[in-house]
Amino acid sequence: MNYSLNTTILDPLSKAKPKNAVILCHGYGGDGKDISLLASYWKAHLPDTIFICPDAPEKCAASPSGFQWFDLIDQTPEQILSKSLVAEDKLNKLIDEVKLQNNLSSDQIIIGGFSQGCMIALQTGIKRKDKINSIIGYSGKIIDKGHLGKNIISRPNIILMHGDADQVVTIEGLLEAKDFFTRNNYNIETKIFKNCEHRIPTEGSSFGLQFIKKHLY
Repeated sequence: MNYSLNTTILDPLSKAKPKNAVILCHGYGGDGKDISLLASYWKAHLPDTIFICPDAPEKCAASPSGFQWFDLIDQTPEQILSKSLVAEDKLNKLIDEVKLQNNLSSDQIIIGGFSQGCMIALQTGIKRKDKINSIIGYSGKIIDKGHLGKNIISRPNIILMHGDADQVVTIEGLLEAKDFFTRNNYNIETKIFKNCEHRIPTEGSSFGLQFIKKHLY
């Protein structure tokens, strides 16, 4: 299958037509193959799921071999928001393609990501007109709370996870997002990992897997 973004695809273990899909967005400077390691761990436990792990649409300014959803270097908050809206459109297009090519409905799709991938997944998922099933976020934050607050359209299930020793995207990112979603009446779960830096620990993979099983299976 061809998608508008270069994509690493892990087909269902059952070899049958997918019953659902998980779209995972990598972090700043990474690529789809990076985040597909998480999908590889989950795949054995989710035999009817297709995993879609796209490369972000832009080459990364700080890591020429990697990709970025939007530029972070020397950008004002307004510029970051503006560029994130372009990436949001491209992720929305991919979600629509995944639905169409796999004959799935929105409630059979979970999106998620790590770091910048979490940020774009949150913004995209909340603003979609057709409600996706859920959002899984690791080590991220809301890009612009003012913008998102004015553009809430749908209410997917959300789980956010974060290391308390993260120096790249600090734990405040999770705490602020939890406050935002709680105030806006979302069904949100959060997990904080002790002595964990900017990464997805094994515990985080397990919590993500259980969340998918709960909502897609």
